[in-house]
Amino acid sequence: MNTDEYLKLAEVEDRMWYFKSLHGHVARELAKAGVKADAAVLDAGCGTGGMILRLREAQSGWKWSGIDFMPIACELARTRCGAGTDIREASVTALPFADASFDAVVSADVICQVDDADVAVKEFFRVLKPGGVVVINVPAYMWMWSYHDDSCQTKHRYTRPEVEALMTAAGFGERWSTHLNALPFPLLWAKRKLLRSDKDTSDMKEYPAVVDLGFRALVAPEHAWLKLGGRWAWGTSVFAVGRKAGAARKVES
Repeated sequence: MNTDEYLKLAEVEDRMWYFKSLHGHVARELAKAGVKADAAVLDAGCGTGGMILRLREAQSGWKWSGIDFMPIACELARTRCGAGTDIREASVTALPFADASFDAVVSADVICQVDDADVAVKEFFRVLKPGGVVVINVPAYMWMWSYHDDSCQTKHRYTRPEVEALMTAAGFGERWSTHLNALPFPLLWAKRKLLRSDKDTSDMKEYPAVVDLGFRALVAPEHAWLKLGGRWAWGTSVFAVGRKAGAARKVES
């Protein structure tokens, strides 16, 4: 992402509906997968550290590490997350960790920003312990390309089969995927395709409280449906979970 986007991210990540919703999906799937209370967890593309901060509130025993390609992101993440979190400047395509280092790897809206996403997913597989869990989120549909992708330096927007293929090629035998943000999708499509202006950069910004509250209300049924084991056939994001062979439990959702 551009430097300006990281600065905006640090300002809104703890409050904006999108991040609260996404982090909630990640927390649910890690809990459902049985990630242990003292797990070592990697945020692969941690940005300014918002996910680490939010999930650490729910699971204080997890040992967090984070990497990001941008120095400014690492500086902000270190400041926000504190000295107890291992934040390193690195790429998702060359993780600076030994094989089988983590119980879980999370990568939210990151592999869409590299040319060789297949290498990144293989790196996630490599650093996971046997039975380890990966959670990946990426933007959906190339036809949804907009000013937001230009500003965030997106390389590719994905379909579910594309994400499943990346995970299969990396070695993840157990997989599950869905779309996210199905109910907000028409509004986001209209904003990016019909109501865009020359002043638009990205959608990561402070919104009026009533707008943010409205989006939170729209994603609430999505969380409830996924918690019951459902899936969504459309949405602005593709969300996938996989497990490296070697665990007694399977990924369920």
